[in-house]
Amino acid sequence: MTSPAPVVLAFLDPAFPDGRVADATKPQLLVTDLGVTRGDGVFETMLAVGGTVRKMQAHLDRLGGSAAALDLVIPDQDAWRRVIAAAVARHRSENPPADAAADELVVKLVVTRGVEGAAPTAWVQASPAGAAGRRQRETGIDVILLDRGYDSDVAERAPWLLLGAKTLSYAVNMAALRHAHKQGADDVIFLSSDGRVLEGPTSTVLLAHVEKSDDGTTVKRLITPQLDSGILAGTSQGALFAAAKAAGWELGYGPLEPRDLTDADAVWLISSVRLLAPVNRIDGKEIGTPSIQKELTAELSELFAGIH
Repeated sequence: MTSPAPVVLAFLDPAFPDGRVADATKPQLLVTDLGVTRGDGVFETMLAVGGTVRKMQAHLDRLGGSAAALDLVIPDQDAWRRVIAAAVARHRSENPPADAAADELVVKLVVTRGVEGAAPTAWVQASPAGAAGRRQRETGIDVILLDRGYDSDVAERAPWLLLGAKTLSYAVNMAALRHAHKQGADDVIFLSSDGRVLEGPTSTVLLAHVEKSDDGTTVKRLITPQLDSGILAGTSQGALFAAAKAAGWELGYGPLEPRDLTDADAVWLISSVRLLAPVNRIDGKEIGTPSIQKELTAELSELFAGIH
């Protein structure tokens, strides 16, 4: 029997500027916490490499936006930064990484509404990154297309659905992943009921085209679904788009349909912990141009590695 992965857990508490450290192996939340009983809360998941948390500002900004959508008052960004730094430092001190490849931590920020009538509950959790994400970056993934059950205009029409917020209500996302695994696939790309490409349960969709211009130069275009279609704005997608633009790539935002995925030279799912995972097959059909996909994955991965 393998021992559980070491976890550092620190609650944000005004009496403890660097966080109130708690035993992650012991119960810490009341059963009446609304995050437990209703999934009423928000979260962010970040990756720390070599002790440095990547894209922290973008994640803190998105956490604040998600909280605002839920009318949830959360600690300020300086408080989060102090506790994040302390949690990462403590984990690395107590669990020195075996090598550089293993020096990755998943840093999760969570806020629940707490017990009815009380203050919200907020904490930082630091734990080792799993090997599965690294493996999928290297070997790629197979995905299936699933209907999300909403049309692409619902986010604007029904903002109370919170489609653009990163909430704790992830039961549907996890059910979609379990369904994919039962079908022999690794992941999912959601479609709207009107046939638009949306996102993965825990990731953003990217695709690329490589073309020759009239003067013979190579044009590389990176495309993602429209952000107003009810998807979560990806911090990784935003950072990679900025880096790709600086490197001379053209950028585009949907609308995308399934045929755009099958017609692309390369497709990826990108997220903060798994990073850039090439999509090998969609619904069992091989997609992309393998040689181009390999080349573009290496180029974009190098650009993404330089983002902090």
